[in-house]
Amino acid sequence: MPPSLRAAPSPDALASIRAIVGDKGVIEGDDQAPFLSEWRGRWPGEAAMIVTPTSTEEVAAIVKICAGANIAITPQGGNTGLVGGQIPSGNEILLSLKRMRRIRDVSPLNNTMTVDAGLTLAEAQEAADAANRLFPLSIGSEGSCQIGGVISTNAGGVNVLRYGNTRDLVLGLEAVTPDGEIWNGLKRLRKNNTGYDLKQLMIGGEGTLGIVTGAVLKLFPKPADVVTVCAGVANAGDAVALLAHAQNATGGAATSFELMSRRCIDLVLKHIPETRDPLQSTHPWYVLMEFSSGQASGLRSATEQMLGDALEETLLTDATIAESKAHTAMLWRIRHSISEAINGEGLGARHDVSVATSDIPAFLEKAGTEVERLAPGARIVAFGHIGDGNIHYDVIPTEGAGPNALDDKRPAIEAAVYDVIDLFDGSISAEHGVGRHRRDTLAKRKGALELDMMRAIKNALDPKGIMNPGKML
Repeated sequence: MPPSLRAAPSPDALASIRAIVGDKGVIEGDDQAPFLSEWRGRWPGEAAMIVTPTSTEEVAAIVKICAGANIAITPQGGNTGLVGGQIPSGNEILLSLKRMRRIRDVSPLNNTMTVDAGLTLAEAQEAADAANRLFPLSIGSEGSCQIGGVISTNAGGVNVLRYGNTRDLVLGLEAVTPDGEIWNGLKRLRKNNTGYDLKQLMIGGEGTLGIVTGAVLKLFPKPADVVTVCAGVANAGDAVALLAHAQNATGGAATSFELMSRRCIDLVLKHIPETRDPLQSTHPWYVLMEFSSGQASGLRSATEQMLGDALEETLLTDATIAESKAHTAMLWRIRHSISEAINGEGLGARHDVSVATSDIPAFLEKAGTEVERLAPGARIVAFGHIGDGNIHYDVIPTEGAGPNALDDKRPAIEAAVYDVIDLFDGSISAEHGVGRHRRDTLAKRKGALELDMMRAIKNALDPKGIMNPGKML
């Protein structure tokens, strides 16, 4: 049942929830505003109450009350999502995990770390580093996004090429089910062949099947050497060929491989202070590459040899190797600032799509033709994680046309881009999830059998439909 059709929670139910978390655990008045809108302002929200429990037991007690009173719940992590999955839309309890930040265990010998779901991604990275280990998940919002959120959305990021998505980095989970029971699946095992892998239902489930409260994360040895490179390339086809060349020439040392159009660079230079052009001359496309090795020497020379060979084969036209941590940070700042820079140009039509890596050039060409047909002169801003086929394909108004100039064309542009994605058997959401934004699109483009299977799982685990209603399904 949509939250808007549910009755408002009774005063007695709200009082019972307040008693669980105490006055300090209830967000009221003007302090609610940051929880009820996402950073682009697309989905303003409403909530009957905002609560911040401090333990799994408190989460379970809250959910039991909600299940008994048929009160909907929206779980929220760091509120960095881009598809509205974390924003409540009616008579719901917004349950923020911001106060659940414990690091429960770090085991360098097991290469595991067990943490609360409210720990930020940056805090998890720092805890791993303190144990001389690496937690490789890295995304632009890592300073504020939370582990429970990245698990619930199966976040990707810049290191998927080597380490995989979030679902590849989680060994065990703890979660509260829609009836308020605590499922303890916090196993530190890499092999467990005893039936359905229940944690994988929760990973990417966007809080529709339960609330993740803890996780066992997979750690890795810290690299002894890291080399960062920015290269200019003539076209996306050369970038794809350069990826294969780089992987072969460095023995699989490529950790990240990010593609950015020249328009991305121009927008960052325009809107983000203290940024500068990464190369001395301009190029149609740029690639930001990072390589890592467990050996303290040899990586730089291998990278230089790879770049020299690529230059001879005309796979790139120019390149620079970062000479310091500050230089590396500047290059990555450009990449991580693209979305923020686009915000300064208007909402437009934004897409988070994926195709097979080898299909990226053809996708860009075909989608570009369709966008020009529908919105002549609109600016295409394409960038993303080329190593795993994930392209952020944003269409923004012609310069000077006004931030809302594409509002009336947005549905047609999105439909056309998704039609092109279907031609390449791709995905309409690579790493940002479904949430509110793509819910209707998912229903139209998923196969009937797939949707029936997903709904069967949802109905079996959450028959009252109280977990994050109005999202995904």
